Amino acid sequence: MVAATTVSAATVEHSFYVKNFTVTRLCNRQVITAVNDSLPGPSLRVREGDKLIIHVFNKSPYNMTIHWHGVLQLLSAWADGPEMITQCAIRPGNKYTYKFRIINQEGTLFWHAHSSFLRATVHGAIIIRPRVRHSYPFPTPYREVPIVLGEWWNANVVDVETQALALGVGPNLSNAYTINGWPGDLYPCSQNQMYKHRVKQGKTYLLRIINAAVSSHLFYKIANHNVTVVAVDARYTNPYVTDVMVISPGQTVDVLLTANQPVGSYYMTANNYASGSGTAVGVPFNPTTTRGVIIYQGASSSTTPLMPVVPAFNDTPTAHKFFTELTSLVGGRHWVPVPLNVDHKMFVTVGTALDVCPPNVSCLGRPPVGAALSASMNNVSFVSPTSLSLLQAFFFNVGGVYTTDFPANPPVQFDYTNPSINLDPPLLFAPKGTRITKFKFNSTVEMVMQNTAIIGVENHPMHLHGFDFHVLAQGFGNFNPATDTPTYNLVNPQMRNTVSVPVGGWAVIRFVANNPGVWFMHCHFDGHMAIGLSTAFIVENGPTPDTTLPPPPKDLPQC
Repeated sequence: MVAATTVSAATVEHSFYVKNFTVTRLCNRQVITAVNDSLPGPSLRVREGDKLIIHVFNKSPYNMTIHWHGVLQLLSAWADGPEMITQCAIRPGNKYTYKFRIINQEGTLFWHAHSSFLRATVHGAIIIRPRVRHSYPFPTPYREVPIVLGEWWNANVVDVETQALALGVGPNLSNAYTINGWPGDLYPCSQNQMYKHRVKQGKTYLLRIINAAVSSHLFYKIANHNVTVVAVDARYTNPYVTDVMVISPGQTVDVLLTANQPVGSYYMTANNYASGSGTAVGVPFNPTTTRGVIIYQGASSSTTPLMPVVPAFNDTPTAHKFFTELTSLVGGRHWVPVPLNVDHKMFVTVGTALDVCPPNVSCLGRPPVGAALSASMNNVSFVSPTSLSLLQAFFFNVGGVYTTDFPANPPVQFDYTNPSINLDPPLLFAPKGTRITKFKFNSTVEMVMQNTAIIGVENHPMHLHGFDFHVLAQGFGNFNPATDTPTYNLVNPQMRNTVSVPVGGWAVIRFVANNPGVWFMHCHFDGHMAIGLSTAFIVENGPTPDTTLPPPPKDLPQC
């Protein structure tokens, strides 16, 4: 339901009914948790400046929150949604209404559950168009098409996570990848379960591509077609022509596709970019490919679609080229120049780790018997609070919920990307705690995120709530300030809310802490977030009422 409020903005209101839903995939009837009996869930179509009111009715058997991934939530941190960070869960049988505005953002984002593995089936697109009488910084497309990439398990996804935590290992691999909820004809019983999009020759389409997969970077290609990237994570880019994209979990890419090939049918594909390896546990992955099809108007139904050459799963050069060559559209709407004076510098190691086998965990499988898989940011494995959300504890000044002593540097310097560190037990075990960082309002933060080879090395998609950041540089090996700082792009770096820290490498981000509240930063592999590859930032209130976080809504769920 949409109710106009002014010429340039509106109130967009939806009801989300989260409940069990039975679908058939891969030869099986499976009960999933979904919104409004659909997979993916409903797309939210708004304009910049609009207010959203989303009524969430939790009719599922699970605790539930919804996160509006990439929405800045300026002065609306209470609506951000991560469980135990900004709110307690919406319990089964209860409801909660999220209210927030879309401010200074255009492009594609998405919403998803932020409780356990429910994100696998509880997700959908957020499509943000310019305000009325504003245009795109590119020719108006003939049609706009959401392309939601996902993962499918022949299992209850909550049980998948529960089993992994009970065994102290990583979660079981998914059984398929999906495009708009369909696995495609390379999977069993899926000949007629493939996404199809019909096009007119000569027309240009805006594909809004979302990686909603739980734990997989995905290459995406369309046979015989180049595309032009025009935005990432709801930030406009300089036009970038490519025939292949790689999209990390939590990232979005907007591309222009012109139907300029001979009339026929052309497969689109998504397959895993699996960068991980490790001497201790290895990093298994799902090697399958999902595909949909682009069908030109007038194409014969008997025509066999052309198949693209699918990138190799370990094609890091292609992935790194795509991740690093994108640049921001300087002077475009909502462009933000790079802040040049830095107030807080952080060097944060990110990777997996071990935990002494906790009570009620078997620890009989990988990693080494007697230890559970864990994670580490500067040798801290994050633990969510249980009695009160971090935002509530901060706002009401409740002690004992968290400490603000997250280290700005690793406690021990070492050869971060050398696999031989797997033999050094003091580096393997990361103490658990709810240790976070506090920033003054409007301070500028620069963070070097350094991948480590502890346990295994892989590409980590790090997502920051509440902010977009400039990605100043990315590289391989150990970050070297003397040689790597001069490579920073301070002119037109891409802006993101999720950066893929390269396998065995590093990434540098910078942002202004101008949004009061508590903001989660975590790996967007749900299995890694579950074991503590996370931290949080407090941004203090500013000096004026319009830079001060308001009190929580009266109906905010309680623990």
